[in-house]
Amino acid sequence: MFVVRPIRESDLESLLTLVGEAGVGLTTLPNNESLLRGRIKASLATFGGTADKADEQWVFVMEETTTAKVVGICAIAGAVGLREPWYSYRVGTVVHASRELGIFNRTTTLFLSNDHTGASELCSLFLAPDYRVGRNGALLSKSRFMLMADFRERFSAKVIAELRGVSDAEGRSPFWESLGRQFFSMDFAEADYLTGIGKKSFVAELMPKHPLYSSFLSKEAQASIGETHELTRPARRLLEQEGFRFEGHVDIFDAGPALESDLSDIDAITQSTTHQVAAVKSSTTDGTANENTTPLMLISNRCLSEFRVTLGRCSLSAEGLHLSAETAVALGVNVGHSVRIVALSPSERSAAGR
Repeated sequence: MFVVRPIRESDLESLLTLVGEAGVGLTTLPNNESLLRGRIKASLATFGGTADKADEQWVFVMEETTTAKVVGICAIAGAVGLREPWYSYRVGTVVHASRELGIFNRTTTLFLSNDHTGASELCSLFLAPDYRVGRNGALLSKSRFMLMADFRERFSAKVIAELRGVSDAEGRSPFWESLGRQFFSMDFAEADYLTGIGKKSFVAELMPKHPLYSSFLSKEAQASIGETHELTRPARRLLEQEGFRFEGHVDIFDAGPALESDLSDIDAITQSTTHQVAAVKSSTTDGTANENTTPLMLISNRCLSEFRVTLGRCSLSAEGLHLSAETAVALGVNVGHSVRIVALSPSERSAAGR
């Protein structure tokens, strides 16, 4: 069984191991012990209610309950761009036409923008390769929505997720090679790392401020605009299931898409419901007759400092929610406690928990 919980100081070694497997392109997970230690401290301050809005970092790990092994990480940035500018390219279109010459050309343009300033960001999603099976990825990604559902006032009305753009096995980005390298004179991995450790001033100093015509880029670079790295496509599908959409903003380094949604439109948040625990079964099932057909539910304990989310099956009666003992232990709840539930699959939510 797996549970998602807030990161602790004791998780640093496990986090360093995970980051070593992440590779190039995950800007918010640089392989830097000092910075990662700082992210843990920022998360502890955030969950403790002492962090400024501009510094809020809600960092979670996914733990295997039987071994206490940390196998994944995910996070939420409370509000991006409040300390330093948050850059993205806004994709537009320019038409050049001449009726006399019979010419009509439509060209994609890239405008440097700070449109997402103040938005909450879903970030740092990474699951160890050996654990990318079953529903583990969905649990890790969607667990964050359960916290956001209970503590909406802590997050911005707009939520974004910048996804990893196209790059090859060696970490070379065609977009970077065609555009960024011309202004930065460094490899994509180096620029991505510098951004990840907070050295972002060079972006404002060196990036062109005028609109760019994509037709001047290589064919490979043009084709990569708004496209997602093959390893990140499952994460994109999970977000799109919840109502996130690509609205024309891409990363300035690898042109990966920024998906966005209003907080109030995220399906897992709007469809989730709260219930009091009425019974905890001593067996590993919830006691339902149709155990195998009961939808898998995201179940959270609604506690900020000791937040927990897991996957399980449960049943509702007139008295309240019935949980298995295993689920109750994983969440740290018992009879009388309040929990939040929602079906993991959006297609099953119309009938589940409502």
